[in-house]
Amino acid sequence: MSPSLEERILEYLARSQRPLKLKEIARGVDVGEEGYPDLKQALARLTEEGRVYRTKPQRYALPEQINLVVGTLDATRRGAGFVVPEKKKVGDADTFIPPHKLGGAVHGDRVVARVEGRRGRDNPEGRIIQILERAHTQVVGTLQRGKRFGFVVPDNTRLGFDVYVPEEDLKQAEEGQKVVVSIEDWGDGTKSPEGRVVEVLGDPDAPGVDILSIIRSHELDPEFPPDVEKSARAIEADFEAEARRRLDLREKLVFTIDPHDAKDFDDALSIERKGDDLFEIGIHIADVSHYVKEGSPIDEEAFERGTSVYLVDRVIPMLPEHLSNGLCSLKPDEDRLTYSVIATMDGQGNVRKSSFHESVIRSRYRLTYQEAQDLIDSKPSRDELKPLLSPLQTLRRLAKVLRQKRAARGSLDFDLPEARVELDEEGFPIDIQESVRLDSMRLIEEFMLLANETVARHATRLKVPFIYRVHDRPAPEKIDQIRGFVAALGYQLPRPKQGKIDPRVFAEIIDQARGKREEELINTVILRSMKQARYQVDNLGHFGLAASDYTHFTSPIRRYPDLEVHRLLKRIQAGERWKDDRDGQTARLERIADHSSVEERNAVDAERDSIDLKKVEFMERHLGDEFDGTISGVTSFGMFVRLDRYFVEGLIHMHDMSDDYYEFHEDKYALLGRNTGRRFRLADPVRVRVESVDKERRQIDFVLIEKEAKREKARA
Repeated sequence: MSPSLEERILEYLARSQRPLKLKEIARGVDVGEEGYPDLKQALARLTEEGRVYRTKPQRYALPEQINLVVGTLDATRRGAGFVVPEKKKVGDADTFIPPHKLGGAVHGDRVVARVEGRRGRDNPEGRIIQILERAHTQVVGTLQRGKRFGFVVPDNTRLGFDVYVPEEDLKQAEEGQKVVVSIEDWGDGTKSPEGRVVEVLGDPDAPGVDILSIIRSHELDPEFPPDVEKSARAIEADFEAEARRRLDLREKLVFTIDPHDAKDFDDALSIERKGDDLFEIGIHIADVSHYVKEGSPIDEEAFERGTSVYLVDRVIPMLPEHLSNGLCSLKPDEDRLTYSVIATMDGQGNVRKSSFHESVIRSRYRLTYQEAQDLIDSKPSRDELKPLLSPLQTLRRLAKVLRQKRAARGSLDFDLPEARVELDEEGFPIDIQESVRLDSMRLIEEFMLLANETVARHATRLKVPFIYRVHDRPAPEKIDQIRGFVAALGYQLPRPKQGKIDPRVFAEIIDQARGKREEELINTVILRSMKQARYQVDNLGHFGLAASDYTHFTSPIRRYPDLEVHRLLKRIQAGERWKDDRDGQTARLERIADHSSVEERNAVDAERDSIDLKKVEFMERHLGDEFDGTISGVTSFGMFVRLDRYFVEGLIHMHDMSDDYYEFHEDKYALLGRNTGRRFRLADPVRVRVESVDKERRQIDFVLIEKEAKREKARA
């Protein structure tokens, strides 16, 4: 298949030494006068998509050739932002945009930014010159009514604007109610956007309105379109016919391990001894690609969603329930179609050989994490689980070896706690505790990592267009900050060799701090210095895992990139190759990778918002109560404290610390009293009182209890 006109234009512009006129491009791509209309349309599409930029003298160039960055605006709560490039290379930093140079863009918008300089050694700095695509068509917020108009204040504090609503478009919404407003006119950046109320959610304190506001704010949809539901219900499976052409593993001892409240099971394990010190590990993943065909209504809807979203009280799935909890879910005692990675491994964790198979399985057991942990500890909770004692303990031993091998190469094992929120029947939080990580969870994690790496390594070796999960190295200035911080705690971080930091130096410090008072502090500081992992066609490797090849293969029920990786792997196994990329495969995969990365971040934000909301609701009943806590963050405006009794964090404002004037020492992660020398540093113990809660901002405020506070004089 010959390259498309758009591909020829991009290729020719990439070779050019300067911006080109229309006639010059026409000659370069061999288009005569009769082809001008098609050429103009192709250039218009490329310009609209941000892949080509048109300069004022009516010339065309690739954005990167004229110091432009195309990407997504990640706004801060202080009004500035960073443009995250779509085509990121090793060492590329996000472009900082000051508040007065946003050009009317808001958080999440796809934009073009011009780089105008650098902030010292930090990120490049620029201004937004074009908004390619708005991230928000609707905004959720609180209505403030005037006599003949209203303003909607967005719940999302990173949206630095209020929406003006004329009286005739208020839809009888009342003061203080939560509403959804459709933005009809973004304006020119000098005045508020204008919109109309399209849905009244209700009073903020009414049951269910809080989570519904989060769902609408992140533009999530709990319901599937009727045609998608109809298509899903029409799908049936003929397991016997499939078993005849697939690897039939239904006689194997296969089992799943998942949370106790899981409804969809997309991965299963099996293990067989093949010699004195040789084992065949089966990692069996739900074969969603067999049911969800490319371009079908189900596929298009799954692509748009990108991922399942796990809110504190519900799941908004990527696939309809008939598939996610039915045909694709690896339920016990039911035949299921899978895609299996079979790895032959010795006792030292070395993979002797591996293969990929379309397969059919029948899971024998559905284990919870706790049940699997009991088996690992030789304490089966039920007699019928005893046949799994030896397999689980062998898998645990091999998983431990795999983890040690990862650690040796520099894989970063952050053991940071997460919140577990317990709700009553009405959705009100009754307890919030730190979730416990069991060995059974680590076991599953290790074999899923093994499968993901094995698949990615196979694609890399064949040099075909593929979707990778990539993670960049930290920026040099971040490394310098970490070096100074850990030095103050007695740890040494070597300087990068040839400008590149080895993840092993971080892994060594994390390991040295394990079990010590500063362990979580060091983990947190290092983690915050890291860039976000994302999906990308260019294989940049995964710094955090110290893996040269990594992808997502193991969760196709809940992640679209995994589903696409299954399809790609099947095409590879069928003998297809796309080394010349003449079918436009790379451009298609780039679109999937970029969109999936955006939807993943949106899902993470929604999940975090739902947990933060329940924390605020929970602490509202504890107003005035006193608790012991630990300083978990230090900023120029105060310090965050996490309670010891509950897994809840709140803020002590600087202006509430009235015994002295405090200065923020960023390099020491500390507040230091100007006159008293009193110091508050990350990980210091303090005692606080719950002063107030703000549901709108999802913020909890503490005040320091002076008589209990730990005092520490700063060293000279």
